[in-house]
Amino acid sequence: QVFTFNTVEIKVHPSAKVRNGAPLSITCHADISKSTDFQLKYNFTIFKDGKLVFMAVSDTGDARYEIPVAKSSDTGDYECTVRADKKAKWSNPVHVWVTGMTKPILTADKKDALEGESVKLRCELPEEEPPLSFCFRKIKTNRTPKEKCVPEPNRNFSELEFSVEEGDHILQFDCFGRRNVKLEWENSVHSNKTLVTVREPFIKPTLITVPSSNVTEGDQIQFECSTAVARMEGIEIILQRNRAILNSVQDKKLLKYSTVATLEDSGEYLCKVEQGGASKTTKVNVVVSELFPKPTLVAPMTKLDENKELTLSCSINGFRRANFSIIRKNPTGDIPLRNSKTLTMRVNVNDTGSYTCKAEVKGIVKESKPVRINVYAPVSKPTLSVAGGLPQVVLGKPLQLICHSVMGTPPKTFTFYKGNEVKKIVTNDTYATFLDENIRLTDKRGYKCEARNNHSSGMRTSDVLNVTVIVPVRDASLGSVPYGEVEDGSETAFLCSVKEGSWPIHFQFFKKTDSDILVHEEREHADRVMWHKKTMKRQDAGTYYCMASNQANVHVRSRPITISVILAAWKKGVIAAFVLLVVAGAGALALWWFLRKKKKAKGPSLEMSGSALSANLTNEKLTRQPNDGDYYSGSGYIEDSENHMKSTDESKGPDLESAEVEYTEVEVSALDPHR
Repeated sequence: QVFTFNTVEIKVHPSAKVRNGAPLSITCHADISKSTDFQLKYNFTIFKDGKLVFMAVSDTGDARYEIPVAKSSDTGDYECTVRADKKAKWSNPVHVWVTGMTKPILTADKKDALEGESVKLRCELPEEEPPLSFCFRKIKTNRTPKEKCVPEPNRNFSELEFSVEEGDHILQFDCFGRRNVKLEWENSVHSNKTLVTVREPFIKPTLITVPSSNVTEGDQIQFECSTAVARMEGIEIILQRNRAILNSVQDKKLLKYSTVATLEDSGEYLCKVEQGGASKTTKVNVVVSELFPKPTLVAPMTKLDENKELTLSCSINGFRRANFSIIRKNPTGDIPLRNSKTLTMRVNVNDTGSYTCKAEVKGIVKESKPVRINVYAPVSKPTLSVAGGLPQVVLGKPLQLICHSVMGTPPKTFTFYKGNEVKKIVTNDTYATFLDENIRLTDKRGYKCEARNNHSSGMRTSDVLNVTVIVPVRDASLGSVPYGEVEDGSETAFLCSVKEGSWPIHFQFFKKTDSDILVHEEREHADRVMWHKKTMKRQDAGTYYCMASNQANVHVRSRPITISVILAAWKKGVIAAFVLLVVAGAGALALWWFLRKKKKAKGPSLEMSGSALSANLTNEKLTRQPNDGDYYSGSGYIEDSENHMKSTDESKGPDLESAEVEYTEVEVSALDPHR
C-alpha cells in the first residue's frame, strides 16, 4: 500500500473577495496517487493567519470549512495541511477578503451638558478584531464637523472626551471604524448619531463705559461688567486692558472699575466671565483724547565748563496754563530742583546728569524727554612712564608706556608721540597705554603724550620721557696670561671680554667642578675686565670660564680654558742638587770602603802612594773654587750623570780588580742655599 501526495490546495467559493454577510466556503483538496485501491484516513487542518480555525477527518481527499455569514473578521490568509499514515503536506496560502465592516455602536455618558463641561463617548465594533482605528465626529449646525481619530491596536472599542464650548447649543456625535487590509484602508459605515443638549451656565457679559468710550485726558471714566448666572458658586469676572488685568471679582455678578483717563488708557478693554471650564468675553474700545502735549525742556548748551552758568527752560506748545517743575533724574529717585518754567544755576562737575521737566493740568502730569547735561573740569598735566618702572628697554623688546592724567572729567583723549610723530590716540577715563614694539638703536628715544577732554582749556602735554635702550651682552670670551701652563707660585691674569653690550656689565669667573665655583666677580663700565690672581697653587689647576650679563638679564658664557700649574724652576734646581749630593755621598762612601779594604791587604806600599796622591788633591782643592756653571737643575742632569758613570764602569770591564788602587780623600763643598 504505497501512496504519495501530489498537491494540496485551498479553494474558496464563491471567490476570494466577498461582501460582508455573504456565505463563504473554504475547501482543502489533496491530490493523492496510490499503488492500489485501498482506503486512507485523511486529517485536514485549516489555519487563518497561523491560527487553527477548522479540523476534519475524511476518507476522501477533500474537507470543507463553511462560513454561513462572512464578517470582516474572517479576512485573512488561509492555508491547510493534510496528514495520512505518517505523511503530511501543506498548501500554499490564499488571501480571503471580506469587504465591508459592521456598523459601530456609539454611546455618550450624558444627554445634556453645561458649557465648559465635557462629554465622554464610546465607539465599539464588537464583531471586528483589532488592530482597528476609531474616528469620532462632533457635528454642529451649519459647521464643518470636528473629527478626532484614535488607533486601537489591541481593542475593538475606543473612548474619547469632547469639551463643550461657548456657542455649542445642540450637538450631535457619531463615529466610524477603520482597518488596514494589505496596505489599503477600509472604513465602516457611520454609527448612530447621539444628541447632546447644551445649557449656558451664565449669559455673555455686558461691558459699558461711563460717561462714554470717547473721553479726554483728566476725565473720570468708569467700567461696569455684568452677567446673569444660574449658579453663583465659582463665578469670576475679570477686566483687562491690552491683556493686562485691571480688576477682578469672584462669586459676584457685577464688576466696577474707575480711573482718571490718560493717553495710556486708550485701547481695547475686555470683560471675561469664567466658571469651571466655561468662559465668555465682551470687548469695547476706548479712545482718550489729549488734553495737552508733553512739555519740552530746552538748554542752550549741553556741554559746559565747570563754574559756568546753565539755564533750563520748560514750555508746552500752544498751552500756557500749567504747573511746571524742573527735575534732575537720579537712580535712587527724582530730585525736584524748582517749581518753575526756568532754572538758572552755576554748575560744577557734580551737576552732570539728566534733567526733565513736568507739567500738570487737571491732575494730568506729563514729563518731557530728558536732556543730558555734561559739566567738565580741565585735565591735569599728564605723566608719562614706563610700565616696568625704569625708563629703559632692552633692544628688540617692546616698550609699554602709560599716560596718566589724574584730574579732569572723562572721557579723556590721550595722544602718544615718538619724537614729533603721532603713534596712537586713545579715549579713556583716566589713563591710556601705548606699546612700542621692536625697539632699535636708531629709533628716536624721546616720548611724550597729550591729554584733553571737552573742557575749553584744550590739551595738556607731559614732559619728554627719554628711554635708555639696553643692548644685551653678546659673545663672551676668556683668556689668560700666561696661557695653558703656569709655574707654581707665579701670578696669572684672566681677561673676560664681550663683543657688545650696554654698561655696566657684570663679569663672573667660575672654576668647573662637580658644582661650579664662583672664584671672582666684578661690575665694570667697560666691555672687558682683567682679574689678577697673585699666586697660583697646584689646587688652582683646572678648567675656567666666565659669564657676562647686564640689565637686559641675558647671560652669555665663554668657552672654557684649562690651566696647568707646574713646578717652579728653582724648586727643580733644589731637587737636582739634593739628588746629586745623595749620589756623591753614596759614591764616596763606597770608594772609601773599597780602598780601606785594599789598604789592609797591601800594607806600606799603599800608604806611600796614598800620601803622594793626598798631597796632590789637597793642592788642587786649594786652587779650585766652586763654579756656578757646574750646577744644573732638572732631571736631565741626573740622567746624564748616571749614564756617564755607568759607561765608565762598563769600559773598565774585568781589569778593574787587577788594577792598583790608589787611596784619596774627597771633600764635598756645600751648596749655596740661595741657588
